[in-house]
Amino acid sequence: MLPRRNGLSRVRWYAPPMCRSIRTLRDSEVPATTGEVEAAARQYVRKVSGYRVPSARNAAAFDQAIAEIAAASERLLLAVGGEVEPGPDRHPAHRLQAIHQGA
Repeated sequence: MLPRRNGLSRVRWYAPPMCRSIRTLRDSEVPATTGEVEAAARQYVRKVSGYRVPSARNAAAFDQAIAEIAAASERLLLAVGGEVEPGPDRHPAHRLQAIHQGA
């Protein structure tokens, strides 16, 4: 365990585990879909905001954040050599099946 900082205990300072609901989308064999990118953005916004479903008052800001993060995520995937294709979010089992079938 690392020393306390600002009164909080720090277990480790590097690479904390990812939210388990957000899947890694960059894969050399199967391109990510726009639905998967949006789902990851939605999970990120939920985590950061602390809301699973926003109130009616916050819905526009919530949706705007999802769109902006999805666009940035898509640009990142393309910049690091990944691919993004139009399509719905795939269930993790379907993504694995596509990998094993060679896309």
